Amino acid sequence: MTGREFFTTRTVSEVLAGFRPARRTAVEAVPLDAALHRVPVGAVSAAAALPGFPRSTVDGFAVLAADTYGASEGLPSYLDLAGAVRMGRAPDIAVPPGGCVAMPTGGVLPPGADAVVMVEFTAETMPGTIEVTRPVAPGAGLVRADEDVAAGADLVPGGRPLRAPDLGLLAAAGVVEVAVHARPRVTILSTGDEVVAPSTPALQPGQVRDATASALAGLVRDAGGDPMIAGIVPDDAGALGAALKDVLHDADLVVVSAGSSVGARDETAGAVAALGEIWCHGIALKPGKPTLLADCDGVPVLGLPGNPLSALVVFRLIGLPLVWRLAGCEHPPPEPSTRARLSRDLPSAAGRVDVVQVTVADGVATPIFGPSALLSVLTRADGCLVVPEPATGLDAGTEVDVMLYR
Repeated sequence: MTGREFFTTRTVSEVLAGFRPARRTAVEAVPLDAALHRVPVGAVSAAAALPGFPRSTVDGFAVLAADTYGASEGLPSYLDLAGAVRMGRAPDIAVPPGGCVAMPTGGVLPPGADAVVMVEFTAETMPGTIEVTRPVAPGAGLVRADEDVAAGADLVPGGRPLRAPDLGLLAAAGVVEVAVHARPRVTILSTGDEVVAPSTPALQPGQVRDATASALAGLVRDAGGDPMIAGIVPDDAGALGAALKDVLHDADLVVVSAGSSVGARDETAGAVAALGEIWCHGIALKPGKPTLLADCDGVPVLGLPGNPLSALVVFRLIGLPLVWRLAGCEHPPPEPSTRARLSRDLPSAAGRVDVVQVTVADGVATPIFGPSALLSVLTRADGCLVVPEPATGLDAGTEVDVMLYR
């Protein structure tokens, strides 16, 4: 990582493109039933073709397609019924010229057949004779032995979180264990002389319970990380430096929820600078400008603003991609989103990203405004929209993408 000027402000796009720690979590093997949303270390290949045999995709009759050419309701083809295929067993009969074999969905295609006619286009006009009223082309009504996956082909790629269908395909191939990156260990340090534990029964004047750490832990879990809330450190450079040094050895990412005052932010920057290299201190983002990014002995450190709303906005925008990257995922899965019309004019300043909380109803996005110290702004929101850096605002009625909260 190249050297950066201390207290350098960066744009959001510069941060997302430029702050790319090389650290990756360790590799571990997990059983298939515990692999959902985990990130495979590399592609998992098929040892054999899938499904492994040609099989019917419909109920009907296995035929030689040429025997059905020209068939219609007015002039059907007539085929001799040679027998039937049973589910879960290899065929014990072949399809002779001018003949057919009864097929269940999923049954093994018998020798001599190259298509399956759907039962809806057939009728048994007399015992042992099947009437076909629609022609089929070779390959109709069936899948080839390697049509799902060819032998040696990738079942799932590396570096992408596993989804439910991926688990099904792996199971079909007989894969019962997957090598994945361990869940990133994300240590959350809260700072501030005014911050006390959530369990504090009664607050003294000026005190606030630590709301940010619990919310951050929830976001970490959503991204597949393993959060650890490491407690509260006073606004003291020595105490914070000691706490940081203590947690760095056992963390893949350290998140510092800084105090709200300028002095507290300076203490955080000083403590981090003493242990590593600050990449930037300030992001062109509202809310969330006083954000710090650093590398301390190979461990990325993210210093967040003290106000809860600002801290969570920054972590969703900057922190979550870091968690995914540490777990070996270069392109995090997209958050759910929807298109909506903006209910009112939305001012903004060019050169920074504005993240605006909104409610969404009947296709209309209505901004919610409030101080960045109020978590209730987030709890009332259905999602947020991002006003890009070049924009000087958005007009009422503009179609916008709203990232929905889960």
